[in-house]
Parts: sequence; structure tokens; C-alpha cells
Amino acid sequence: MPGWKFLTNHALVLCLIAQQPRITAREISSTINITEKATRNIINDLEVDGYITKKREGRRIKYRVYTDLPFRHVIHQDKAIGDLLELLGWKPRKRKRSAETLLKND
Repeated sequence: MPGWKFLTNHALVLCLIAQQPRITAREISSTINITEKATRNIINDLEVDGYITKKREGRRIKYRVYTDLPFRHVIHQDKAIGDLLELLGWKPRKRKRSAETLLKND
């Protein structure tokens, strides 16, 4: 659909990475219909600003999204990006609780 969109390509890339941490740049680019180079540039932007980190697992990359970080625009800095991701269908994973944490709560 040509024309404007409510979400930027950065938001779309971040959303896909949050939903599928092992997704490839090629899969992202074909899903949101931008070039692979543009996708890699966006991934780099997100990594440089600390919104994601990458970890190599064999031949693939696994991403981690830091959902507690605020939006970049000054009028939305009181909101976490996780709020947007949840609105778009991302479900936070429950963290495995360590034995130490379990003992403290009992």
C-alpha cells in the first residue's frame, strides 16, 4: 500500500526482532518491503543506540531487545518501547527464576 504509514521502518524492524529474535535481515526486509541494506542500517541504528544487542549463534544472529528503554522523541520519553511492542502483539517472555530468587520468595 503506497503512501504514509503510522509506524516507521525502525519501529517495524524492532517489532519483528522482538517477536522473532532469530529472524534474518533478509526475512525482515522481505516482510516490510525495504531493501536488505536499509534493514541492516536500521539494525545498526538500533544497536548503536542500545535498543538491541546481537549474539552470534552458529551461522545466525540472536537479538535481544531492551524493552525498558524510552522512546527517542522528547514528547514520548516517559514511555518505554516495550509498551509499543506489546500494543503491536509482542508478549514479554517470563524470565526463568533462579534458585536464589525462589528461596527469597518462599
